[in-house]
Amino acid sequence: MRDARIDALGALGLSVRRLSSAPAALGESPVWDPASGVLWWIDGVAGVLHGIRPDGGGAAIQSQVIGGHLGCIALATDERLIVARDHEVALCDPATGATEPFLVLKDADARMRLNDGKLDRQGRFLCAGMGRGREPLGGLHQIDGTGRHHMLAGGIRVGNGVCFSPQGDILYFTDTPTCAVMAADYDPETGAAGVPRRHIDTAGLEAGIDGATVDAAGNLWAALITIGEIGCFAPDGRLVQRIPAPVDLPSSLAFGGSARATLFVTSIRDSGTGRAVSSHADGGHLFALDGLGATGLPEARFAPGTHLKRIAL
Repeated sequence: MRDARIDALGALGLSVRRLSSAPAALGESPVWDPASGVLWWIDGVAGVLHGIRPDGGGAAIQSQVIGGHLGCIALATDERLIVARDHEVALCDPATGATEPFLVLKDADARMRLNDGKLDRQGRFLCAGMGRGREPLGGLHQIDGTGRHHMLAGGIRVGNGVCFSPQGDILYFTDTPTCAVMAADYDPETGAAGVPRRHIDTAGLEAGIDGATVDAAGNLWAALITIGEIGCFAPDGRLVQRIPAPVDLPSSLAFGGSARATLFVTSIRDSGTGRAVSSHADGGHLFALDGLGATGLPEARFAPGTHLKRIAL
C-alpha cells in the first residue's frame, strides 16, 4: 500500500528509509557517533537504548535495557553515553547497558522528570525537565564534567528542543505546549546564559515543537509533533521550509551519517500518557531522510572530571 507521506516526500526530491525493525513506544533523542558510525536513540517509556549503523547496510546493534523513564542521551568520553533518567543523570556503557549515576536531583518533585537535552559546544550537558502531567515543574539544567549543576530557567511544562547555534553562542529550547522556541545568549567559555526570549512562534501553524537540531548554516530544524511535519527556521526565526514527517508523530531530529547530510527522525507510537498515540502504521519507527541539502554539526562529548570555567549567573 502506498503511503501519502512517503509519496509527498518523494515529490520533494527526498528519499526516506525506515531503519528500525520494531517500533519504539516513545522514540527520542537520536545521536550520531562518528567514531563508531552508530546512530543511537532511545525508547523513553521502555527504558531501552537502541543503536544502528545506517551507513553499513543498516546492521542493528543489540538493544540494551537501561531501565527507568529515559529522557535523552548524549555522547561521552570512553565510548560511553550520558543519559537523563527520571531524576538523575548517569553514564552508560552502550555495550552492556550498565549505568553509573553521575548526578541525582535529590530534592526533585516526584511529579517532574528530566526530558530532552543536548551538549553545548564545550561538552556541558543541558537537559530540560517536564511535569509528568504537564505541570510547570521543569527546569533547564546545566551540568559539567565536575558535577556542577546550575538552573538556567524554570517553570517549564514540557521541556524540549534543546540545541545550540553553530558558534555555541545562542541556546535554544522550547516548552512544547507554548508553541514557541526560546533563545538565550550563551557564553561558550563560561556557560553563562542570558534571559530567554521568544524566538520562534509556531502558534500560527497550530504546531507544538518537540525535538530540534541546528545545521551548519545555523538553521533550526524542529519536529512539529502536533501537525506531523518538520520545519526549518532561519537563524532569524523565519520559517523557510516545512515538509511532511514520515509519520504523524515525529519526536526528535539529528543530522548524521558519514557526511552528516542525513536527517534522522524518531517518532512516537504511544507515549503512555494518552496524549500522543500514533494512527500511522509505522509510528514509533526511526527514519532517515536524504536530499535536504543541509549538513549537521559535530557533537561535543561529555567528559567526566573535566573542569570548565564557569562564572556566577
